Amino acid sequence: MQFLTVTWNVDPELITIGPMHVRYYGALFVCAFVVSYFLFLRMFKREKLPVALLEQLTVIVGISTFVGARLGHCLFYQPGYFLAHPLEIILPVRFSPHFEIIGYQGLASHGAAFGILIGLWYFCRKHKKNYIWILDRIAIAIPLAGCMVRIGNLMNSEIYGDVTNLPWGFIFVRAGETQPHHPTQLYEALSYLALFFLLHYLYRRKLPALRRGTLFGIFLIGLFSARFFIEFIKEPQVGFEENMFLNMGQWLSVPFIVAGVTFLWWSLKYGKPEPAGAQPAKQTKKQLK
Repeated sequence: MQFLTVTWNVDPELITIGPMHVRYYGALFVCAFVVSYFLFLRMFKREKLPVALLEQLTVIVGISTFVGARLGHCLFYQPGYFLAHPLEIILPVRFSPHFEIIGYQGLASHGAAFGILIGLWYFCRKHKKNYIWILDRIAIAIPLAGCMVRIGNLMNSEIYGDVTNLPWGFIFVRAGETQPHHPTQLYEALSYLALFFLLHYLYRRKLPALRRGTLFGIFLIGLFSARFFIEFIKEPQVGFEENMFLNMGQWLSVPFIVAGVTFLWWSLKYGKPEPAGAQPAKQTKKQLK
């Protein structure tokens, strides 16, 4: 079945204009925020909330996502290096002694999750909003954004899986590979996309029957369980993971899965019903004509 193997040799740079290099990863990262903004815009209109509030939320989530993702990579995956080179924590690229770009700095999705949780807490405290309410809404947008980010990883030929004999294996030429590997970026992207459709359906069609916290609980269990199991066939991201029974991504996923189970149990047992403003108004027979 090797004849079906995909030879992956995509240039990660989308556009080059003089000294400016726009990569697929960066473009998809930006698209993730844009799409998430419009998803929230529809939610805010449905729930009759001011758009000005959404603009502030977008800025806070954008900053907290990037800061959390960057710090997460530095502290979880390469703490020794970045503690010795603290100024590189804030740089998006790594330079040679001749100031040539020799690599792009990493981001960690678990760090982004922590950053978003802190940013949302700040937003809710500032605007006196219910924290669980906003968590249920952000839970819908994050899987779709995560799907786009993983496609960006695919375009970068990074974070792929072990060698495989399956017919859909990818040979990542730009990473120096000569054998087909699991395209774990696609596995995660498809898992996140399926989770997005499930949560979006529940919000659009089943919200009156839901309790606060249910969507967020499902999100934590679904997203981080997918991440946990896919990590078993993913190549180590850093050297110290080679001798670990579970890699860093799995260890970091476990608390989120436990939190998701706890959150879902609490929601189903003690959670309050969704507010009336979040539910679509019932149409009369005259309006339906």
